[in-house]
Amino acid sequence: MTDADDLAFDVFARACPSRGTLEHVAGRWGSLTLGALYDGTFRFNELRRRVDGVSEKMLSQTLHALERDGLVHREAQLTNPPRVDYRLTPLGREVAARLIGLIELVEGRMPEVLEARDAYDARRAEADAQA
Repeated sequence: MTDADDLAFDVFARACPSRGTLEHVAGRWGSLTLGALYDGTFRFNELRRRVDGVSEKMLSQTLHALERDGLVHREAQLTNPPRVDYRLTPLGREVAARLIGLIELVEGRMPEVLEARDAYDARRAEADAQA
């Protein structure tokens, strides 16, 4: 048992360490990386292709943060050339499963979101024209 086991974590408290982890998980690259890794083990460049638009630097930073938080396991194999594989830890798999649910919900409701955006933009354009 560690001191952390005795703490009550509150993500809404400024100094709570859970806030940083939530940022790593819920940020754009963290959530997409976790979602991609839910499909299995990937090498760095495979993962970079899967998470379209992420830079090499940002993916590297994201993987380091997720590994530090215990969500991603990095396995380096001493081959020539070196091979590094990334996969979810059991905790990472649990977090990613919840993210996948959210991703599927958002994707499934995009027609409503797009309709809402169009309606909002039309109202804004009308208000701007009247001003």
